[in-house]
Amino acid sequence: MNTNRVALVTGGTSGIGASIAQRLVKDGLDVAVVGRSADSPAADGLDAVDGVFQIRADITRPGAPDDVVGRVIERFGRLDVLVNNAGRRHAGLIVDTPPEEIADVFAVNTLAAMSMTAAAARVMIPREDGAVINMLSRLASVGVATLTAYTASKGALLAYTRGAAVELAPHNIRVNAVAPGMTRTPLIDSWLADQPDPTAALDGVVSAIPLGRLGTVADTASAVSYLASTEASYLTGVSIPVDGGYTAQ
Repeated sequence: MNTNRVALVTGGTSGIGASIAQRLVKDGLDVAVVGRSADSPAADGLDAVDGVFQIRADITRPGAPDDVVGRVIERFGRLDVLVNNAGRRHAGLIVDTPPEEIADVFAVNTLAAMSMTAAAARVMIPREDGAVINMLSRLASVGVATLTAYTASKGALLAYTRGAAVELAPHNIRVNAVAPGMTRTPLIDSWLADQPDPTAALDGVVSAIPLGRLGTVADTASAVSYLASTEASYLTGVSIPVDGGYTAQ
């Protein structure tokens, strides 16, 4: 019988998700990661990390969350921590964004996380123990032009986090969130490379952050590590901003 705690990280084959998976392995957990594609460079790197089990699935499809959780149980015999990290970024003016694009953003960022939480809760409730961590964004709390659909999807997930925390508390299942700010990832590097003056663009971003730097994937992974640990056993329904003080202004 497996006595190690087991974590499942969605969107765990690249960027912040891969860093979270690696940190949880370092913490001594067995880890499963799920992504739409197993072909990313980060996924190749995870192959070499002991304890990581990769699952290729589209968690927005009906039945997929229960299937993914079932595969984790089949492999490890238990599930202790769910990290809902899979997400889609979206930019566009309100007047130019068709409803189907909004629906797709919510399908990935909100509805999939809700369905994964329900699937995980079904196996955590009998054990009367578990932790769910929803990955948000600083934009769950502030408005930014052209990012309204994305902001709304993350804001909805914040509200869901609080409601789920109250509902699942009697079963000793904690539901919390981590809200990263601007974090140095390949996505940000690609955005900077597309700017007319990347240095000026970076300086502009950093100037709005009280701590004066971009976040790192390790910064975010550390917050997830804490919420996943037994040291956070009395925390539920909270969102930790890992944004260098941006939302404190």
